[in-house]
Amino acid sequence: MLNLTDSEKRDIVRCIEEGKELPEKYRFLLFKQRKQLELLWNGKTDEVTNVVLPFQTIEHVDTPRSEEIKELQLSLFDESGRQQKGCNKLIWGDNKHILSSLKHGPMREEIEKQGGIKLIYIDPPFDVGADFTMDVQIGDQSLEKKPNVLEQLAYRDTWGLGQDSFLSMIYERLILMRDLLADDGSIYVHCDYRVNTLLRIIMNEIFGIENFRNEIIWTYENSASNRSKNIKSFPKSHEKILFYSKSKDTQFIPQYTKLREEYVKQFYKYDDNDGKGLYRMSDTGRYGPDGKRVMYKKYLNESKGQVIKEVWKDIPNVGSFGKARKELLGYPTQKPEQLLERIIKSSSNEGDIVADFFVGSGTTAAVAEKLNRKWIVSDIGKFSVHTTRKRMLYVQRAMKEEGKNYRAFEILNLGKYQAQHFVKEYENLRDEDAAKKSAQKNKQFIGLILNAYNSEPLDGFKTFHGKKAGRMVSVGPVNFPLSRKHVEEVVDECLQNKISKVDILGFEYEMGLFPSVQDEAKKHGIDLAYKQIPPEVFDKRAVAKGEVQFHDVAYIEFTPIIKGNTLAVKLTDFTVFYQQGQLQQTEESLKNKQSKIIVDQGQIVKLSKDANGIIKPEQLTKKWTDWIDYWSVDFDFESKQEIIRVAKEDNLDEFEQKWTGDFVFENEWQSFRTKDQTSLELTSTAKEMSKNKTTIAVKVVDIFGNDTMKIMKVKL
Repeated sequence: MLNLTDSEKRDIVRCIEEGKELPEKYRFLLFKQRKQLELLWNGKTDEVTNVVLPFQTIEHVDTPRSEEIKELQLSLFDESGRQQKGCNKLIWGDNKHILSSLKHGPMREEIEKQGGIKLIYIDPPFDVGADFTMDVQIGDQSLEKKPNVLEQLAYRDTWGLGQDSFLSMIYERLILMRDLLADDGSIYVHCDYRVNTLLRIIMNEIFGIENFRNEIIWTYENSASNRSKNIKSFPKSHEKILFYSKSKDTQFIPQYTKLREEYVKQFYKYDDNDGKGLYRMSDTGRYGPDGKRVMYKKYLNESKGQVIKEVWKDIPNVGSFGKARKELLGYPTQKPEQLLERIIKSSSNEGDIVADFFVGSGTTAAVAEKLNRKWIVSDIGKFSVHTTRKRMLYVQRAMKEEGKNYRAFEILNLGKYQAQHFVKEYENLRDEDAAKKSAQKNKQFIGLILNAYNSEPLDGFKTFHGKKAGRMVSVGPVNFPLSRKHVEEVVDECLQNKISKVDILGFEYEMGLFPSVQDEAKKHGIDLAYKQIPPEVFDKRAVAKGEVQFHDVAYIEFTPIIKGNTLAVKLTDFTVFYQQGQLQQTEESLKNKQSKIIVDQGQIVKLSKDANGIIKPEQLTKKWTDWIDYWSVDFDFESKQEIIRVAKEDNLDEFEQKWTGDFVFENEWQSFRTKDQTSLELTSTAKEMSKNKTTIAVKVVDIFGNDTMKIMKVKL
């Protein structure tokens, strides 16, 4: 029962009638407080998504390539091969929907059967002004790759209202992570001075202050700050990691470091006179029958070393020197493997599941694999997913050479189901005007794209938004990848209205979007052209000047090599049409003795201005192979159906298996560039085939992390 005075009741009624906000004191008088202490910010809510979306398997990566011809690939759970039991997950997409689908979906049962997630490590973007560009190598030059539009929009959503937006983003995700953790699980959150205090208060609220374990201080030498001539404060040389457990029953394995040499010299004074190694005499604290203190020998070779405390001074940052420098992948937030090794060893055992939902360059997955842990990792960045895929293949190859076991992994995403959910989200909003506002905003967005594409807007169609030079124009979504489902709907509407030419415009294309839809359309006399929407469409000046260029999506050419019953593949061509930076604007902004690299009409060009102001362009992409970072082959593409588990219509708590109509790309052979190996093999090894007809699928990932796939039916 509310204990309010008559004056307080009148005050509340008056505020409501006048449409005024209630004074802060009434929040505590009117509502039961569950939390003794909490952090408040603009937009905070306890509402947590419970959406369940099926995971699509984009690619299955089993064994690293083998020079031997194999009649059959090892099955996923075949213990006779190099594979361990279990299949790790690399997921591309928004981690809010990923976490919710893991928590409420059918994969939760599989996770719990394997003991649950024992450890979560995350390193979220905590810098309001961070620049998430990264360097991409082109020969001995490097190009600064800008985030794609989806990554930029995700970043803007995270920081749209400054720290309030970040706190709302991380708060909901931390609640989902807590619920996914096993009862004896732990979570480590990497943060720095910008949000450290705020995050600790939030985690106290979500996990309970009684489950706070440590604030780990990772300190390292920052040589760059030592060279700075403009030092205005103490140079930054440490970061913090918040360590919480799910409950008081969490598992923890103490870690030790070797005894320092000076410590050994000081305390281990005795010679090896008993043949058991160097030792020192230690006092037990007890007295013997003779009244003297009881001593015992403490041998050096029996000592675990010194227990590691919460200040870590012995782990160098990535790129500093030694082993840490060799790990450098050019990823802006990359952390050293030694750091993750200590965390994983401290809070998990072999065979446990480890997770990271901001995986970045894949350090967590790489270390977990080496330490024989199962892993689930995700990221919204396609370049991150590609970087992690390459890194894991590199790790597997190294482990194979050492005779160690490893696990297969799958690349998953939420694909077309995420698109369907986005539409449905607005149907359930309490505010009835929200759906109208969303539709109006979407119409404005489409109008913006059509204007930049110089096309005439159209009404009355489901998938067509405009028309240009006798071709219909369909605009894909801005906030998730253009999916196979969208393309299929375009084809259906073409058939219904006898339309034969369509341009499909998209910012981002679903990973593994198969060109077979385009091939099917050709059979019906429909000419589909995929176009890439450039980021410049949001630049009013670029649109006004007619500088926005829409390029065709990349395409692949390859040739099958058939000898008897063996099949190999030769990659013969790869073409892209990217644009990053404007040629004229870059030339005008360059200062004397300065250079800059841009992407112009599908070529990477270095523009240099000499002391006299003369600009000299140099084309860095000399041949088509310069664009390829990775390519792989599935010799029998249509052999593995993509099966998903979805909720039954009559019982949403139960799930059933369903074929999506797609097939899983099984990565049987691959060639990719590394820092040590910059060249590519353009012909795969031959595989002995067990049937005389097959469908080959070839996937190419370019230096920006974008993938393109082509399939071809072959008769041996």
